[in-house]
Amino acid sequence: MDEIEEAIIRFTQNGIPLTPSPFRDIADQLGLTEDEVVSRIKKMQEKGIIRRFGASIGHRDIGIVANAMCIWNVPDEQVEEIGSIMAAFDEVTHCYERPRRPGWEYNLFTMVHSYTREDCEEIAARISQATGIKDYRLLFSEREFKKTGVRL
Repeated sequence: MDEIEEAIIRFTQNGIPLTPSPFRDIADQLGLTEDEVVSRIKKMQEKGIIRRFGASIGHRDIGIVANAMCIWNVPDEQVEEIGSIMAAFDEVTHCYERPRRPGWEYNLFTMVHSYTREDCEEIAARISQATGIKDYRLLFSEREFKKTGVRL
């Protein structure tokens, strides 16, 4: 990664400017053209320096305050199949397999977000019905301490 690529990442890693021309604004600060900034971002994606370039909405800011980690006890031989079904739900933002531990039988984890706890419970019930997995629990978030993406 060269100095310009590193500067572009530093300018974008905390979010792009909320202006009509955010890439031109970044370009002006770097002494580049808007096309050069966009081209550099595309090249960094092609090289694997940036995996994806996307938008993220502050869900709490728009009223989505119910967040539940749904923990599932899925037969090991069905994790791939069941995980794919769970991940296909629009309300599921994260879906992970994790190892079981002594005294902890849950091995599949999904995160759902909604406006109320009842909505999250209903989403989990629909996932349960779609997968046939009845052994699950919901762990609701109480407070957010930190939320950031990867930084340089």
